[in-house]
Amino acid sequence: MTKLVSWNVNGLRACVGKGFIDYFQSAQADIFCLQETKLQEGQIDLDLGEAYHQYWNYAQKKGYSGTAVFTKEKPLSVWYGLEENEEPEGRMLTLEFETFYLVNVYTPNAKRDLSRLPYRLEWESRFLEYVRKLDINKPVVVCGDLNVAHAEIDIKNAKSNHGNSGFTAEERSCMTSFLDAGFVDSFRHLHPERTDSFSWWSYMAKVRERNIGWRIDYFIVSNKLASAITAAGIDSSIMGSDHCPITLELA
Repeated sequence: MTKLVSWNVNGLRACVGKGFIDYFQSAQADIFCLQETKLQEGQIDLDLGEAYHQYWNYAQKKGYSGTAVFTKEKPLSVWYGLEENEEPEGRMLTLEFETFYLVNVYTPNAKRDLSRLPYRLEWESRFLEYVRKLDINKPVVVCGDLNVAHAEIDIKNAKSNHGNSGFTAEERSCMTSFLDAGFVDSFRHLHPERTDSFSWWSYMAKVRERNIGWRIDYFIVSNKLASAITAAGIDSSIMGSDHCPITLELA
């Protein structure tokens, strides 16, 4: 059994002050992935014990983006970024293990005014091509903040959010194309009709308390791994960020 956790911590240093280590220790994950670490090398000394290897991809811009993976098993190789080992915003880490690739990703946000939607759609195209190439060699586990609520069941107020960043027809279509290319949304695979299951909430007053959220954090796996999915959860009670951790267990 392999247990994986993914969490957009929205600033790791702040999250550490809000109970990150307690959750990390209680989760007992084999692989623990972070997005939006928002720090540079040397800005945090994270003691996770000798059991974990740490891999970080920092954004060039200070206090922005960034990803990290902590893993008990040392990977065969590590790739930083989407193409040519280059990613100035620190959005991706790919770790190769014996039986699968792990891709930890923080997908670009289209922005409230959708000014970054063209870049977002270009990214989606390149990302799918990248993952499909990996999948030829061995199965892939993609995790992270994908910045899209795929279906109306994945967002509290679907009607009023149609066309908004993260719920545009274009972004949702990209997710559909991704899944149609040979991948499965692990949470929906096990819980196809579960409602009110969200991973992100606005910081506006009482929004999280009333569970007015979006499910935009995912574990997506190659179809050939679908039969190995034994659990896929959302730890919505865990605070410390505007996102909560999500989990995946593979047999």
